[in-house]
Amino acid sequence: METLLSLNVFNAFPLAELEVGKHFYWQLGNLKLHGQVFLTSWFVIGLLVLVTFLASRNVQRVPSGLQNLMEYGLEFIRDLAKNQIGEKEYRPWVPFVGTLFLFIFVSNWSGALVPWKLFKLPEGELGAPTADINTTVALALLTSLAYFYAGFSRKGLGYFGNYVQPVPFMLPFKIIEDFTKPLSLSFRLFGNILADELVVGVLVLLVPLFVPLPVMALGLFTSAIQALIFATLAAAYIGEAMEDHHGEGHEEH
Repeated sequence: METLLSLNVFNAFPLAELEVGKHFYWQLGNLKLHGQVFLTSWFVIGLLVLVTFLASRNVQRVPSGLQNLMEYGLEFIRDLAKNQIGEKEYRPWVPFVGTLFLFIFVSNWSGALVPWKLFKLPEGELGAPTADINTTVALALLTSLAYFYAGFSRKGLGYFGNYVQPVPFMLPFKIIEDFTKPLSLSFRLFGNILADELVVGVLVLLVPLFVPLPVMALGLFTSAIQALIFATLAAAYIGEAMEDHHGEGHEEH
């Protein structure tokens, strides 16, 4: 009975249902899906698939146009992964790091370049997928799974030895660190993109002609930087999970 009473008390204060603004949801049975985030995410994914198809449908020995752009992007992502993960182990992680970078980059720019406000929804409004905390947390959790997998794949259960290095009392601090990594990634990206959209939106309402343009240009630059930071940190975490393996490999030689 005491347990039931305590549950009733918590139900009287539905803190988990606190929301800022209105959102558009899809109801699937008892499951509520964030419809506006799905719509904009699918738009970004569709755009990336379309550009990739157009760039690779007629591959030339001497690249030009979209093919040249895609090859430059691949080379950039490959160098990023190589610098952060290491020359021996970076290749399997290029698709993951590249997907993170391209999805976040296009998502961030879509918030500034796509006129989402023209598309009306029953509730809420469309915007950059990365301006929603659900998207950034999901990306951060994927990054966490990636560096845990990287560590286990290289060291097996010996990966847990990192938690007591260099001294055993570091265990709680290492566990806290593993929780704060995804939190810092998600909140950094979410906060910067949301703040940029809010600033531009307010300036457009106050001075709708030329003043918002420099702010929008700056927003495009910072959006690209945020995508680079997220992908770089994700690759660095993966490299860190395999760091001892590198050391062992060098000692053997």
